[in-house]
Parts: sequence; structure tokens; C-alpha cells
Amino acid sequence: MKEQLAPFLESLQESPVIAAVKSEEGLTRALESECAAVFLLQGTILNIAEQVRRIRDSGKLAFIHTDLINGLAVRDITVDFLHETTQASGIISTRSALIQRANELGLLTIRRFFLLDSMSFDSILHQGCQADAVDILPGTMPRVISRLCGHLDQPLIASGLLVDKQDVMAALSAGASAVSTTCEELWFA
Repeated sequence: MKEQLAPFLESLQESPVIAAVKSEEGLTRALESECAAVFLLQGTILNIAEQVRRIRDSGKLAFIHTDLINGLAVRDITVDFLHETTQASGIISTRSALIQRANELGLLTIRRFFLLDSMSFDSILHQGCQADAVDILPGTMPRVISRLCGHLDQPLIASGLLVDKQDVMAALSAGASAVSTTCEELWFA
């Protein structure tokens, strides 16, 4: 087991709202929040190391969404680059090859899936997921979250379209271990 997995899972229990950041202003607000983890949904190869440093300096876990960083290709070397230059806690990706490489390097991994229909639901179950956690979008489907949690061994993070405390509570009550949201008001709720 990765040495940082237990502290990550503990942080989700203590602080189940994850700040999902899509701007510099959002990052500043996330650092002021009670959130224990930050998902970087933006950045470039020029500023990602500095963003991660700021998150780490604030005592929070930093996860980089590899698919959304400008200037990075969808290749194993991307994960090597992020590992060596940022010292991030882990990555988020929709791509299994990047998850696999991050696992090999000892990074925490979160595999993101978009649930569009029953076929995408079944795809999650049949693909097998080697990630430490599964992130599903949209996160406002309590009945689907509950069904999916019954089939997964990993913690489930619900993301996307969560705009109020009722959405957060519904996802957590349905079995999600945490929620990730860009709604800054929820970072402080």
C-alpha cells in the first residue's frame, strides 16, 4: 500500500469537501478554506509546480488533473514530469495509462469517469480500475452513487454540478467518500 494512501483516506473522512480549482483566484480562496485537498483543474507547464508548492505549503494535498494542464501530452512522460517537478500528492485522469504510470511512481491516483448512461456505468465496472479512488461526474446522482459504491473497492468521489449543501449531503449520504466542487461557498460550509 502507498504510504500516503492512509493519510489521504483519513483526510477525506475529516474534510469530505475537496476544493476543485479552475483559476488563480480560486486557488487563493482554496488555500484559505478548511478543505484538506485541492484538485488543480487548470494550469500550464510553466506554473503548475508553483501552484502545487503553494498548496503543499498550506498543508493541503495537491492533485493535478493531468488531462487539463496546458502544454502536457497524454503520455507516460507527463506523469514523470509532474512527479519530478511538482512533488504533487497525486494525479487525476480519465486515462488508464497515466493512472498506471502514476501508480508505478508511487503517486496517489484518482480515475475520473463521466457517467452519461447505463453503458458508461457498466464500463466503470468492467474496465477494472487500478486507481486509489474513483471520481464520477456528475456528482448529483445519489441513486447512481449508491449503486456504484456497492460495486467498487475504492472510495468514490462525486464531482460536477454540486452547487449547494443539499447536493453535498445527498452525495455523501449515498455513499460517496468525498465531493469535489468548484463552488467556493461549499469549501467554507
